[in-house]
Amino acid sequence: MYRDLNCRISNSLWLELQAERQRTGHSLSHIVQEKLASAFDIDHHTVFQVSTSTAITKGLFKGCATIAEMKRHGDFGLGTFEDLDGEMILFEGHAYQARAGGVVVEAPDTALTPFATVTKFTPEHQVDLDTVRSQADLEERLDRLRPSENFFVGIRIDGCFDRIELRAACKAAPGENLVAATGHQSEFAFDDIDGTLVGFWSPGHAKTMAISGYHLHFISKDRTKGGHLIGMAAQRLTAQLHLETDFHVAVPETAQFLSADLRDDPTSALEIAEHGHAGERS
Repeated sequence: MYRDLNCRISNSLWLELQAERQRTGHSLSHIVQEKLASAFDIDHHTVFQVSTSTAITKGLFKGCATIAEMKRHGDFGLGTFEDLDGEMILFEGHAYQARAGGVVVEAPDTALTPFATVTKFTPEHQVDLDTVRSQADLEERLDRLRPSENFFVGIRIDGCFDRIELRAACKAAPGENLVAATGHQSEFAFDDIDGTLVGFWSPGHAKTMAISGYHLHFISKDRTKGGHLIGMAAQRLTAQLHLETDFHVAVPETAQFLSADLRDDPTSALEIAEHGHAGERS
């Protein structure tokens, strides 16, 4: 949420603000918030990611960052665990691990992740969504709320779901890539369940780094059930959006990553792993 700030500043500061606005094209509000966040060491509107989408499609599943490290960069996000052992949901500062059947446990700070995306969630937009018939319907409505095809967007959606269909990756065998590993994932569903969807929309121009399009994980209100969203329906939901203007990637310093061939386009592999079919999404 945002607050209005009214204050008096010196003429020299005013001139510097005007010069910065001319140089960057940003609004005064954006510049003031950016400078204050920097002064107080607060990363607003920053996505922090470990590893890349291409690396994960290639089967680079060895952990390269701890949950404690991810929490230092955000209180909200998603990912997976070492060896693709379940789905990660980072929500309100707690990291949860969803395994086969949607069983959720809180992950220790020492747990390792090979791939995760987090932010400090501070939403600018909130809207109620009535009679959401499917995941495709949800995504079409969210599309109308996004101001650009080029921003990353953090997304939180709360409510009671008439039905939610989920999956959880099962621990990968040695040498498996993402498509092979998700071929034996656990799929399950829950009816009449309160909870929250946590995730991101990432632009197509970043597809070799991030998972482009919508990527959402679910956590139940009682924190006992969860997984990766593959279908849903609900009568009333509340969506909050957080626009992300900075994208930071931590490149793993593992021998596996350093020797991998990451030149391929990961789109088809991600489509099969995420949705069970090939073909780029808009």
